[in-house]
This record gives sequence, C-alpha cells and structure tokens, in this order.
Amino acid sequence: MTGEEDAPRDPGELTEEQAGRMLAEMNEVIRAGEEMRKLRGEMIQLFVGFGWTQDRIARLTGMSQPAVSKQVAKDRAGEPPHPPGLTLGQCDGPWLEGRLWGLAEEISEALDGEARCTRFVHALLRGRERFTPRSVDELRRLVEEDLRCRPGKVPGGCRDAYDEISRGLDVPSAAAPGVPPPSGSASVRRALARRIQRDRLTRGVRDRQGPPAAGR
Repeated sequence: MTGEEDAPRDPGELTEEQAGRMLAEMNEVIRAGEEMRKLRGEMIQLFVGFGWTQDRIARLTGMSQPAVSKQVAKDRAGEPPHPPGLTLGQCDGPWLEGRLWGLAEEISEALDGEARCTRFVHALLRGRERFTPRSVDELRRLVEEDLRCRPGKVPGGCRDAYDEISRGLDVPSAAAPGVPPPSGSASVRRALARRIQRDRLTRGVRDRQGPPAAGR
C-alpha cells in the first residue's frame, strides 16, 4: 500500500466513492435529458408524418416555429416516416412495454403513490430505469402484487389490461408473412402505447361512472 492509502482520511475530505455516486446521479439526469430530447425529435417527425403543420407542432411542444422547422430539417431523411398504427392491441415488445408502463402509472395514481410499483414508475420517468428483460419482469411483478393486494382500489379494466399485456410478453406473436415490422423506434412506440393505454383506462372509468349528475 502507498502512504496515501494508509493515511487516515480527513472527515471533511470527499471520498472517491462519494464522488462516484454524485457523478453517477448527475450522469443519469444528463442522460435522461438527452434521451427525452431525442424522443421529442422523433415525435416531431411522427407528427409531420400525420400531416400536422409546423405551427400546430410548435404549439403542442412549446417550441418556436423556427425551432420546429430546424428540428424537422435536421432529422428528415427523405419522406417523413409512415405513421405507426394507434390501435391498442399491437403485439411487439416495445408496444407492450409501453402499455405496461401506462398501466403502472394509472395504478400508482389510483393508490395515491402507495402502490408497490410507484418507485419503479418514478425511476422510469427520471431515466434511472430502462426497459430491459429484467426491468420489465420486475415491473410486471410489482403491478401483479398491486392488483392482487388491492383489487378494489385500482381502476376498472386494469386486471384485464394486465392479463392481455402479460400474455403478449410471455408468448410473442410472430409477424405474418409479408407484413412489414412496426414503424417507429422502440422509444416512440413505448411513448405512444403508454399514452393510449392510460387514455383507454381513463375513458373506461368514465364510461362506467356514466354522465355527471345535474348540478355538479
């Protein structure tokens, strides 16, 4: 050992371990920011594929019209990509993962943040968790526990949605011959599926509750 390693550390000195943890946390935030900027750029291209005007996209994204125009010009390679289908029942991995994410968020909000899946959902939002086979299995386990332990407190339709998502993840469907692969990157497909799944669950709750009573 060197004399430096043998010498006792000053309690006021920052250790290499502490510095490593601090920088790791910063890197997570930076990486999440970069990933979100990339995802936003991909979503802008998606909106262009839907035929939306740049003014409309600027209003929705909170960007200036020149900034949107610059983003479109930077990312465009030929024609805009063909917009992906928006039906809920698609069976590719990223789509199912996005649905699982949206389902977990609905459960977390319904249980006022006390759901077992809440911490994992927050980690996904902050970029501290990413979608890997292991993380997907972990999120499935947490969602399953919430559905099993508090069945009367989660929104209606959550159990059916979870069962459908799980079947798709357990037994991936093979693409039909001649059918092109789903359009859009994995991150875009997750983002779309997450939003559509949440909207479907919210609409289902409203439909079961019926119209608001007069005077409300």
